[in-house]
Amino acid sequence: MHPHPFDRLLSIMDELREKCPWDRAQTMESIRHLSIEEVYELSEAILAKDNTAICTELGDLLLHIVFYSKIASEQKVFDIWQVIDRLCEKLIRRHPHIYGQVQAETPQRVKENWEQIKLKESANKKVLQGVPKGLPAMIKAYRIQEKVASVGFDWEKAEHVLEKVIEEAQELRKEIQQNPASKERIENELGDLFFSLVNVARFLGINPEDALEKTNQKFMRRFNYIEDQLHQANLSFAQAHLAMLDALWEEAKKAEY
Repeated sequence: MHPHPFDRLLSIMDELREKCPWDRAQTMESIRHLSIEEVYELSEAILAKDNTAICTELGDLLLHIVFYSKIASEQKVFDIWQVIDRLCEKLIRRHPHIYGQVQAETPQRVKENWEQIKLKESANKKVLQGVPKGLPAMIKAYRIQEKVASVGFDWEKAEHVLEKVIEEAQELRKEIQQNPASKERIENELGDLFFSLVNVARFLGINPEDALEKTNQKFMRRFNYIEDQLHQANLSFAQAHLAMLDALWEEAKKAEY
């Protein structure tokens, strides 16, 4: 009879920590950056809608969770079962509309309840205290806006957010025109514009990180098309005039449909 897959994974982890020189040498700090890399690889697989890769990357992420728990159990701090038990208790506590008497009929209301419960769990906790300092700036802006919106600090209509974007773009243009040498002031206005654009995305239910990454991928596909066409014509970018590059760009756009 085969062992349960999770029990098998735990047994393999025990064996690796005992017998593998690399696994034995690792600490929570040494694998931290690898965990971040795994999350990005999972994100890439999800955006690519590659189910095989998603399954593989989820396994890699699970390995890291087991790895951290194994190290902690060796230090007699906690073990994998405590990790799971604490998660279960938190899920029950933060879903009172399922396990209690609270009403929450929409996903937005569930999110608001979640944030409010988090605040109550720590009497001295501030609204933005739970935003990790190490998040990439765009994701951090999105989480900041989500959290303040959960306590009612938000715009009423999408049109108002769009008006703010236009206002910030105009202020950026003004700084560029009037103070072109002031990088700090231009940077401030550019940051305000980015923050407003993230707010638009959040208000429309779009993750700005996903939107930008999809545009990155689209740009790369089109640029690679241009590069391939120039290579077939034995031309370099320096030899191609701007009109030719524009025409190839339009070809690349049409080739996607």
